[in-house]
Amino acid sequence: MSKSVILIPSRLSATRLPGKPLLKINKISISTITLPYDRRHCRRKKMTDDEGKSFLLDLKNSTFLKDVDRLLLESGECILICAATEEVADIKCISASEASRVAWHIGNRHVPMQILKNSELRILRDDVLIDMVRGLGASVAFKNKKFQPEGGAYIKVTDHAH
Repeated sequence: MSKSVILIPSRLSATRLPGKPLLKINKISISTITLPYDRRHCRRKKMTDDEGKSFLLDLKNSTFLKDVDRLLLESGECILICAATEEVADIKCISASEASRVAWHIGNRHVPMQILKNSELRILRDDVLIDMVRGLGASVAFKNKKFQPEGGAYIKVTDHAH
């Protein structure tokens, strides 16, 4: 969870609201900030929303901001996190076992990866890795899509419901 933040003169500060449905905050003014994958992992950082309004993100711990997370500003405004579309490589495998094998090789290189449906994987475009997965028998399609990789085994999940 994020800590209470101190208002910094001439700036706005924000806290993260993980897992809160947007409907519960629909009476609050909402703006957006669109960020690529490599700019969504942060703790304390001056940011600018899509409308040009600057604010200070000041979280207790370093956090990965996921697509549709929200930041609550001290002013009561809410900023919706939007993952930017990026050049990605969608990897199509013919079976779940092939997808597991390809995923193992990608993971062995400590590369962020998103697991899609139907034995498909997604990585940011990297021509060396593309050659590797093609050599393993997978096909690749380049697209401009949002990239939301797996968090990893050591990421604390705070909004998991059973």
